[in-house]
Amino acid sequence: MKFAFAGCALFFFAFFSNADAQQLRKVGFLGAADVSANAARVEGFRQGLRDLGYVEGKNISIEYRWAEGKPERLAALATELVRLKVDVLVTAGPSATRPAKEATKTIPIIMAQDNDPVGSGFVASLARPGGNITGLSVLFPEMSGKRLELVKDVVPKLSRMAVLGTADQPGTAQTLKETEVAARNHGVEIHLLEVKNPKTLEEAFQTARKSHADAGLVLSSAVIFSQRPQIASLAAHNRLPIMFPQSEYVEDGGLMSYAPNYPDLFRRAAVYVDKILKGAKPADLPVEQPTKFELVINLRTAKQIGLTIPPNVLARADKVIK
Repeated sequence: MKFAFAGCALFFFAFFSNADAQQLRKVGFLGAADVSANAARVEGFRQGLRDLGYVEGKNISIEYRWAEGKPERLAALATELVRLKVDVLVTAGPSATRPAKEATKTIPIIMAQDNDPVGSGFVASLARPGGNITGLSVLFPEMSGKRLELVKDVVPKLSRMAVLGTADQPGTAQTLKETEVAARNHGVEIHLLEVKNPKTLEEAFQTARKSHADAGLVLSSAVIFSQRPQIASLAAHNRLPIMFPQSEYVEDGGLMSYAPNYPDLFRRAAVYVDKILKGAKPADLPVEQPTKFELVINLRTAKQIGLTIPPNVLARADKVIK
């Protein structure tokens, strides 16, 4: 009788252990930068999962892959995650979304943030994505005008502005077009300076100086994002006020940024993951846009380049680094 009871106990233990194992869902996470640069965003994503009842190691596991500022590595990393048979793949930016899209047509892909998902061919439309990709878009036409207005507020005599970007970065063409419209409306002449790799950054600043740029604007770029301390140093050396597209630049010594709250976007990406794991199809989940924006200013950098931030601009800042 004891043997029979022991046998039953082992059977039920094995049964429920297998059931628990079957409930462990696997998420792939692909990023173009490195984990340190994305720490706040990753924590936003993990917090979003925790809020929805997921516990890492118990009912969900996350496989992270980082290209560490080397976009050429993304294709192989995306393929690696597909081979791991993840249930859903989260991309930390447009540079990661394209190789993920090329690596799989069946695994659901969630964009935690993307500059222009329609223009890049990732989705058919924001309302009806149509394929295996959905998520969050940071394409906000009004943002380019808002950024330029803020630069003009701190540099009243702004007439020439250097725009640093990477032409083949998804979303650059659309963002540049919107920036050009905003610049014309404010009577500002802009010059696009291509940054294809870290070695061309210094050259871009030399060109900005020779063209007598009054200020600079950085577009979203995986290449430039990976060189945040260097670009902050070059901006300070050239005494060039720059508006950045992400707050991480400002935290690493840049002057100012006006951007969506990226940790919040990544937290919302967890909601998409939850819906997918519960049976929803990416094609049926509309792409959403930011709801939280923040202005971040670094007063230490302003002092370093001899710039006074007007009180009315400081009063609008969500975060001031002193």
